[in-house]
Amino acid sequence: MTPSPTPTRDGQLTFRRLLVNSLIAGVTTSFLWFALTFWVFLETRSVVATSVIGSAYALAAAAFGVVLGAFVDRHRKHHAMVVSTSLTLGLFAGATVVYAAVGPEDLLSLGNPWFWVLTVLTLGGSVAGFMRTIALSTCVTLLVPEDRRGHANGQIGTATGAAFAVTSVFSGLVIGNLGMGWAYGLALAATAVSLAHLLTVIVAEDPPTAHHVEGHKNIDLRGTLAIVMGVPGLLMLILFAAFNNFLGGVFMSLMDAYGLSLVSVEVWGFLWGVLSMGFIVGGLVVSRRGLGHRPLRLLVICNLVIWAVCSLFAMRSSVVMLAVGMFVWLVLTPVIEAAEQTVLQATVPFERQGRVFGFATTVESAAAPITALMIGPLAETFFIPQMTDGRGADLIGGWFGTGYERGLALIFTIAGLMGVVATIVVRFSRSYRNLASHLTDLAVVSVTSPTGPQ
Repeated sequence: MTPSPTPTRDGQLTFRRLLVNSLIAGVTTSFLWFALTFWVFLETRSVVATSVIGSAYALAAAAFGVVLGAFVDRHRKHHAMVVSTSLTLGLFAGATVVYAAVGPEDLLSLGNPWFWVLTVLTLGGSVAGFMRTIALSTCVTLLVPEDRRGHANGQIGTATGAAFAVTSVFSGLVIGNLGMGWAYGLALAATAVSLAHLLTVIVAEDPPTAHHVEGHKNIDLRGTLAIVMGVPGLLMLILFAAFNNFLGGVFMSLMDAYGLSLVSVEVWGFLWGVLSMGFIVGGLVVSRRGLGHRPLRLLVICNLVIWAVCSLFAMRSSVVMLAVGMFVWLVLTPVIEAAEQTVLQATVPFERQGRVFGFATTVESAAAPITALMIGPLAETFFIPQMTDGRGADLIGGWFGTGYERGLALIFTIAGLMGVVATIVVRFSRSYRNLASHLTDLAVVSVTSPTGPQ
């Protein structure tokens, strides 16, 4: 394996500047995508349009993850981030021009091709920003010492949580009080500021060598798979994360319906504003305390806790149990993501990390939308009728409850139990033992190296 770059103290300061820049850019891209979704639904009340828009980002990230990761590997990381932000700026500018030229009244006709041009340009700008996210993960290896990478990944999780909390509120305020035109104008201005700031950041990095670039000017999926398969147990880790996202699609699709069956829309919106702080809390804990010496073990433990909680919080029709369960989920999610990133950074050669991060994102991002598209019809045609006046109500309704929301609750409970079983199977699998052993060997080599930890 090619040794990782040797980070310095100045490198850690540079990473923090890149992290702040990514926070601004990430808030902007997420804000505009949320705003477009809100605007379309409020103006058209079209569930079809909003469902397409809502799932398009994850599907696009899955489709382009390896391509964007390959670009990151073939170029300096700072250059990739500049290209990413420039593409976002250009595509958002194009969408703004379309909005101003066509006008909101005509754009809101779903049969108008300009509506879909606007949507594709906005989607393209948001997905282009994803390349910056991949580059930032590789910058952890480039700029942060090995014993501090868990903390750095926690800082990324904190920034992601802050972006989520800000965008979900800010998008609604702008659309409700100013309109979509202001949303495009603000996003364009914020992206321009982000690009200007990024150009002032200097990252000390050698260019990729000809050996690493030559012959890898395409997607290079075969080479990426070879790298993943070359690390014992790494494919298991990626597939495990994908399976968890597959189950997570259940919550993506049904959580709002379940919550709104328990409380009013005002209470539900306020509740999520509070619960979203859990993501920030989890990221802050990791950024301060790190992940310990066994990030893989921590990843499995956190997954076991999450799925155990998910199998229990819907046992009763209680918004308190729901809130506690979702808070635990949101607190532990950045811990799990930071642990996965740390394992990838420790086991994959630096010059191939972009492609592997992109490949992992492709596999993992594709899972949740698939479930989200499947589970809605299944809930409506099977689980809800079964728990309302069907055989399910007869069998378990006496203690589980009956009715619409009990059908949704049963899906959550089943998904949680499936997650618990999958986590236990992974923990005692040969792939887990092989990956854990490989990480231990790498740690021993790092400690005993004449130059110290890399």
